[in-house]
Amino acid sequence: MQNHPSAARCWLRYLLLAALLVLLFAVNLCSGSVRLSPSQVLGLLLGQEQNPTAWRILWEIRLPRCLAAVVLGGALSVSGFLLQTFFANPIAGPYILGISSGAKLTVALAMIFSLEQGMVLGSMGLIAAAFLGAMLSMGFILLIAGKVHRMSLLIICGVMIGYICSAVTDFVVTFADDSNIVNLHNWSMGSFSGTSWRDIRTIALTVFPGLLCTFLLSKPMGAYQLGEAYAQNLGVNIRLFRIALILLSSVLSACVTAFAGPISFVGIAVPHLMKSLFRTAKPLWILPACFLGGGVFCLFCDGIARTVFSPTELSISTVTAVFGAPVVIWMMLRREKRRREGM
Repeated sequence: MQNHPSAARCWLRYLLLAALLVLLFAVNLCSGSVRLSPSQVLGLLLGQEQNPTAWRILWEIRLPRCLAAVVLGGALSVSGFLLQTFFANPIAGPYILGISSGAKLTVALAMIFSLEQGMVLGSMGLIAAAFLGAMLSMGFILLIAGKVHRMSLLIICGVMIGYICSAVTDFVVTFADDSNIVNLHNWSMGSFSGTSWRDIRTIALTVFPGLLCTFLLSKPMGAYQLGEAYAQNLGVNIRLFRIALILLSSVLSACVTAFAGPISFVGIAVPHLMKSLFRTAKPLWILPACFLGGGVFCLFCDGIARTVFSPTELSISTVTAVFGAPVVIWMMLRREKRRREGM
């Protein structure tokens, strides 16, 4: 994998990803249990089509949902890349390490408590609860990381933490009293449905500043990939840098979990696919690629989730696992092959 890719080739790949993103966005706006033609969608967007039912489907249901899939998918992919950089391992990700499951548990507890008190938890409350759970899970992972020296053991511990958090969440949801807990069950399976324009505004105000901070860290991140000693020699404060990576990855993954529930394999598969596509691991190129790739991947999976068995809708994690798990398996096999060839 070359470290200095051609800028022209990278920009061409960006254009291809952007074109694919626009194409999938348009297809998702048209498809569903009620099909809208491209001309009808264009007319509704331009205000030329006067159909109240179609207008509501497009503006209140599909458009916010597609925007959520793009932004949250991109955020989850970038979060996965940050964790892979932090642990120097391509298998690290919010879902595998149990961070998404920890956020899922605290959001479920917060939602149940607020419902029992007759209150509805706001968007920022959901993000705060998810961030708390993500940080608690990350704290356990870091504690374990200080006691084990093999990444495989750390990954196994992360998976076990995820199983424990998911089991507790399922237990709490099963015995909850409020009838509105049906919505919580649907959310806990992972879905972009039910996203409102108010949610989109909150997502944007949370994700985009986080992405900006992440991009500003691309230079020290590139130095950190070459080793802590090398980064220190370039003047990088390793302690503050690692804290920044933890906070940014937790905020991004927490925002995703708060609004869409836990989504599997996006944070692992997409960064690896982007590094293979761009033939580099330089953060300056890969961070925007991860955001675009995550949006493309989640739009594609969300389209399948809501159309294949329409009107029945699959959970988004079911579809992302079908397409993301083979990528992870292929990645591990290729890594093992390289390790054997290097022996």
